[in-house]
Amino acid sequence: MPKDLPARIDAADLTARLIQCPSVTPEEGGALVLLEELLTAAGFTCTRVDRGGVCNLFARWGDRGHARSFGFNGHTDVVPVGDAEAWSKPPFSGVVEDGVIWGRGATDMKSGVAAFVAAAIDFVRDTPPDGAVILTITGDEEAESIDGTTALLDWMAANEERMAACIVGEPTCPERMGDMIKIGRRGSMTAHVTVTGVQGHSAYPHRANNPLPAMARLMDRLASHELDRGTDHFDPSTLAVVTIDTGNPASNVIPAKTRATVNIRFNDTHSGASLTDWLRAECDRVAQEFGVTVDMGVKISGEAFLTPPGPLSDLVSKAVEAETGVTPDLSTTGGTSDARFVKDHCPVVEFGLVGRFMHQVDERVPAEQVHQLKSIYTRILRDYFAG
Repeated sequence: MPKDLPARIDAADLTARLIQCPSVTPEEGGALVLLEELLTAAGFTCTRVDRGGVCNLFARWGDRGHARSFGFNGHTDVVPVGDAEAWSKPPFSGVVEDGVIWGRGATDMKSGVAAFVAAAIDFVRDTPPDGAVILTITGDEEAESIDGTTALLDWMAANEERMAACIVGEPTCPERMGDMIKIGRRGSMTAHVTVTGVQGHSAYPHRANNPLPAMARLMDRLASHELDRGTDHFDPSTLAVVTIDTGNPASNVIPAKTRATVNIRFNDTHSGASLTDWLRAECDRVAQEFGVTVDMGVKISGEAFLTPPGPLSDLVSKAVEAETGVTPDLSTTGGTSDARFVKDHCPVVEFGLVGRFMHQVDERVPAEQVHQLKSIYTRILRDYFAG
C-alpha cells in the first residue's frame, strides 16, 4: 500500500472534495479523476469506461472473476443548482460548518460514493479479503442514464468482470439513519398522447370534430382505472395525468389537436409492455367512439424489480442495526435508480443516507451521517468476506 495514503480515509472530507467538483450531468467536473487517483494509489485496478460523452469509472481490488466479489454502485453527477443566489453557501464550495457539509451532491450522492470508497480502501488495507471488491461509479444517473451504469455493465460483461452482490449507495432513509433499505423499485413509464380531430368555428360544432371531449374521456378512464391493489412487497401502482395542453388562444375556434402526458409507477404485477398494450387499447376505444385519431408514444424508464428478502438484505440489515441500533424496513418505495440496471447482473439492494435535502437549494448532510455510513459499509464488507 502506498505510503502517501492517510492512515484512514476521511469520508466526510472526501465528500467535501467531491462537492467541489462541479459535475452537473454530463460534466465530469474532476470527481472521477479524483477518485481514480485515490483508488489507484490504494492498489485498485482502475479503468475509465467512457461512452457517449459520459465518464464512468470501474475499480477492482483483487483478482478478476473471483467467485466472492462484492460491489458498490453510485454516481458523482448532480442535478443543476438552480438559483445559485438562493443558496446560503456557494453550491460547489463543500463548506463544512458546525458539523454539516454543504453543497450540491452532499446528499445525492457524493456522500454515498465517498463512504463506500473510504470503506473499501480501509477494508482492503486492514484485512485483505479472499476475493474482490468492485466499485462502479457513473457520471450519468441524474439524466437519461443511457451511457452510465449500463455502459459499465456492458464493459464488465465483455471483460469477464463480475459482482456476486451489489449495494447501490443512494440515499434511502426517510427520517433517520438506518430506517430503510430498498430491496426493489417500481417501474416507471411515460405516455404522450395526441388526439386529432377537425378544426372549426365554435358556433358550428357540427362542422368540426372537437378532440377535447375525446381527450377528456380518455384521461378520465385512465386516471380512474384501478391498476392493482398492491403486492406483498409493493404498494398499488399509480397513474398520474401530468399535463393536458391544447394551446388554443381563441374562444371561437374548435382546435384540431390536443395533447396529454401520463406517468405510471407500477409494481411487479405489470410490465412496461403489458401497460403499453392497455394504454393502446384505451386509445383505440376512444378513437372509435369519437371518430378522432389518437396517437401515442411511450418511454419506459425502468421495469419493476424485486430482490426478495434473503442473504443480501439480511447482511445489510444486520450491519445497519449493529451500527445504528435501528432495524431497517425493507421497502420498494420511491422513484427509479441505477439498481434497475444492476439487478440484471447480480442481486442488488440500496442503502444510503437520509435523503431529506436531495435536489434542494442548500443541499447538505451532517458529517456524522457520512462517517456512520462508512462504518456500515465497512461492517458489510467484513461480514460478507468473513462469511
